[in-house]
Amino acid sequence: MNESVPVFRAVDHGAAKLMPDIDRERAWLLTVDGAPQSYVDLDAPEHLEFEYTRRLGHVLDVVAESGRPLDVLHLGGGGLTLPRYVAATRPGSRQDVVEADRGLLELVAEHLPLPEGADVTVHPADARAWLEAAPDDSADVLVADVFGGSRVPAHLTSVAYAREAVRVLRDAGVYLANLPDAAPFAFLRSQLATLGTVFAELALIAEPGVLRGRRFGNAVLVASHHPVDTAALARRTAADAFPARVEHGPGLREFIGGARPVRDEDAVPSPEPPDGTFGIG
Repeated sequence: MNESVPVFRAVDHGAAKLMPDIDRERAWLLTVDGAPQSYVDLDAPEHLEFEYTRRLGHVLDVVAESGRPLDVLHLGGGGLTLPRYVAATRPGSRQDVVEADRGLLELVAEHLPLPEGADVTVHPADARAWLEAAPDDSADVLVADVFGGSRVPAHLTSVAYAREAVRVLRDAGVYLANLPDAAPFAFLRSQLATLGTVFAELALIAEPGVLRGRRFGNAVLVASHHPVDTAALARRTAADAFPARVEHGPGLREFIGGARPVRDEDAVPSPEPPDGTFGIG
């Protein structure tokens, strides 16, 4: 049983709370202003608790042969759950994490230290500004999981931003994004259209109830120049404790419909979640 006590801290962008999981000895839930941000098990970095992080993890598992080290750029840090996962499942990987909230990074470094030997460099900076200064062809995977409060910031939704992501990724690289929305999916469809202007291949992973318009939820967008193994991805996501569906090809093109790519001057944040969607405690 985890007998640690909760930690409260005012960080740059809200009130952070670290709450111990009573069922796992050294596991913690990180929230900011009541919204869950990350779940970290210090003894089991390969454990992914949240549904969307499990789906991101499934993609990370299939983008290259098992165990092969990757250069990964994470936009959005939180509790550094995915960098820990990559370090555990792909030893030798080099990772950069860009997180605008310096106070949050300090809290995580103090209470949720990274495993010894994890090659993870943390950068307190705005995600797009850092991306625009990053070198060409420097990442195998780019994971975008950036939220201002409970919304994806507008400046990370445009074609200009997508072009920077393509520039930083290697030719065989893969772009992943965690995007929240609900029917009629104006935001999600516009993001697929936007990424489709710079990537040849798109896939979307989401819980069937979300795709059917029954509730607000997270979807994982996958974009690349070369096909991702969607069959392997579909097997993993269907067998997960939280089953999800993989949409790609004609079905995804039909979902995108007439959605238009987003220009910087037209960009808006992701929609505000309904009250109680993600908040706890």
